[in-house]
Amino acid sequence: MNKVNINVEEMDYTTEEELKTLRTNLLFCGVDKKVIVVTSTIPGEGKTETSMNLARSLAKLNKKVLLIDLDLRKSVMITRYEMKYGMSHFLSGQCQLADVICATNVSKLHVAIAGPATPNPTELLSGERFHKMIESLKDVYDYIILDTAPLGLVIDGAIVAKECDGAVIVVEAGKVKYRQIQDVKKKMEGSGCNILGVVLNKVDRKGYGYYSGKYGKYYGTIEEKK
Repeated sequence: MNKVNINVEEMDYTTEEELKTLRTNLLFCGVDKKVIVVTSTIPGEGKTETSMNLARSLAKLNKKVLLIDLDLRKSVMITRYEMKYGMSHFLSGQCQLADVICATNVSKLHVAIAGPATPNPTELLSGERFHKMIESLKDVYDYIILDTAPLGLVIDGAIVAKECDGAVIVVEAGKVKYRQIQDVKKKMEGSGCNILGVVLNKVDRKGYGYYSGKYGKYYGTIEEKK
């Protein structure tokens, strides 16, 4: 298996605590919630960083975790890690899954990068090859975190969500309108995927004691939607 080194930045105390809360609430959703899609409304809200940090945090609990970058249109991870093959190669039949999944310098954490942009991401993500991949990976990993394109711009996230047990929506404080978030919520619900919760990211909490930090306090709890 190939190996890549991911940047493990030191977090301040409050950010670390908020991440642990997110992780704990996800664990309390039950063992049947193991394939989780993470999306946002627009680019730049922090979904990729949230996906990576959540995956790392779960791996710290000795869980076997796979983080899959499924933003086949404009991946952030592809600029950070140099890999020969990505998900766009695998889903289009140009390589094997073993060529895409890489071990990392974080114990128990594996990653798969999106690969070069493709002109037909919706077709690749809705195909049988993607479905079979997810089904096979469930037998290998405790958690599979899927980082998808912003659902407020393209439908990819909802297509991916059909194969998932739950969804987490990342929202940057003060950046998107309520109506936009509601539209994303409706698209996700239309896919049949449970929305486990919302992460309110990049909150300015100056002067609010231990609620200060990069993530701030996220609103809503990570729980199965009734």
